Amino acid sequence: METISNPSKEEIGEILKGAKRIAVVGLSDNPERTSHEVSKVMQEAGYKIIPVNPTVDEVLGEKAVSSLSDIEEPIDIVNVFRRSEFVPAIAEEAAQTDANVFWTQLGVVSKEGFEIAKNSGKTVVMDRCIKVEHSLI
Repeated sequence: METISNPSKEEIGEILKGAKRIAVVGLSDNPERTSHEVSKVMQEAGYKIIPVNPTVDEVLGEKAVSSLSDIEEPIDIVNVFRRSEFVPAIAEEAAQTDANVFWTQLGVVSKEGFEIAKNSGKTVVMDRCIKVEHSLI
């Protein structure tokens, strides 16, 4: 079984410099939630945010979709703001997308999800805040 290891700081910087669209799984429309705050900062930095949440219609001025499979445009990063137990199923769904990167936020770790995403050819970043990593580039 592969251990969870993240790309280097340099590789993460290159990922973020090359990415344009981020599908945010579990993005809340509540401005108090971390997912909302982080996505807003990334949107202000120039990324297109695609909210993936079946319980909302729109977040940050972007139309929400119920699942990753509902996204009709290319995506670069799948950023996960769901609890760790949901990660394997999200990784399975992400494997069917054209995203090159599967990213889970701070505190979200799943060895099974890591392996699913890695085995589908994705670069995997786990337990890292995309906003913090972006501030370092």
